[in-house]
Amino acid sequence: MVDILIKSGRVVTLDRGVQYGDMLDLGIRDRCDIAIKDGLILEVKQNIEEDSKQVIDAEGHIVLPGFIDAHTHALFGGNRLDEFEMKLNGMSYKDIMNKGGGILNTVESTRALSDEEMDEILEGNLDKMSDTGTTTVEVKSGYGLNFETEISMLKAMDRFSSTRIDLVPTYMGAHEFPKELSRDEYIDEITGKHLPEVARLSLAEFCDVFCEEDVYNEKEARRILMKAKELNMGLKVHADELAMSGGASLAGELGATSAEHLIYPSEEGLKAMKQTGVVAVLLPSTSLILSQDKAPIEEFRKSGIPMALGSDFNPGSSPVSSMFLIIGLACYHYGMTVEEAIVGATVNAAHAINRSKEIGSIERGKQADILVLDYKDVREIPYWLGSNSVRITIKSGRICFERKGN
Repeated sequence: MVDILIKSGRVVTLDRGVQYGDMLDLGIRDRCDIAIKDGLILEVKQNIEEDSKQVIDAEGHIVLPGFIDAHTHALFGGNRLDEFEMKLNGMSYKDIMNKGGGILNTVESTRALSDEEMDEILEGNLDKMSDTGTTTVEVKSGYGLNFETEISMLKAMDRFSSTRIDLVPTYMGAHEFPKELSRDEYIDEITGKHLPEVARLSLAEFCDVFCEEDVYNEKEARRILMKAKELNMGLKVHADELAMSGGASLAGELGATSAEHLIYPSEEGLKAMKQTGVVAVLLPSTSLILSQDKAPIEEFRKSGIPMALGSDFNPGSSPVSSMFLIIGLACYHYGMTVEEAIVGATVNAAHAINRSKEIGSIERGKQADILVLDYKDVREIPYWLGSNSVRITIKSGRICFERKGN
């Protein structure tokens, strides 16, 4: 007796592991069944003959792994509506930052939050993501820029519990510099106080740094990341978003799990990323909203670097929480193929958050995080830009969402 039997779906298994380059394979199996028991995938094949507590008729429906959002800032106070208007009036991201906006604006609002307010905001934002098929999400701190608020943000993530979505926490105190400390003073605080406490309490799996000349230069970023590595934390790098900053090279040198944004990576940086297996996490909504250049997709293809996707959900540069929209923008804006975009939101994203053994594909022994869509053809996922076609969401072998009717 199995718990759930999905019958006759067009199953996108993505069971070929991490994928890169021009030859991608979604592993589509037509009229395929999936047996689920005790939260795990038991079998994936045609004509499974098992008694089941619940049967889902998926004939005529795409069935694929739950979406994985590999880069977000989903815990924050307030909004940045005034900056939205500034942007519409032609001001650049740097201009807005120079006027006291950007990250520091949100820092002020986030520092004012109580623990209860943080819990409520985080739950609300992640519920929105779950509604559009995201079953696992990476969330960064970084809107505190002081010890108390950074730790409070991570503790809110640690308290978060849901049957709909899993959270992977990242410490990102090096998101900007606070007004009240010098650069050296704050880096001393991060390496001497923040990171040791985060590691002691096991509050974050990763450490991320905004490596840009106008934020943390390569030398400063290396110092912080080396300390995190010493404390056995995984590494991520906000790399080469605004200019060629050396972030991709640093990620490759230190063997980071991922480098993220990557609008202007150097040739040397791409070689270093390839050599140490760094995943490129691309954020097409951010580049569109900020009117930036596009990530060099063809260079990632040629270099054989796996591409993952994230929403970069935050109140300033990407107030976007739907991976359907991100997949669409990856195709329409970045020029990724349908296969690249779907791989980027599933199996490659699992590698970008060190979850590839548990999630990201539909294969025996993996966690049963599965979506049943209204679509019949995978090309519809990006084609109907941002449209939410989730009919059923299964999280850890349990139906957590089911849309009734048409």
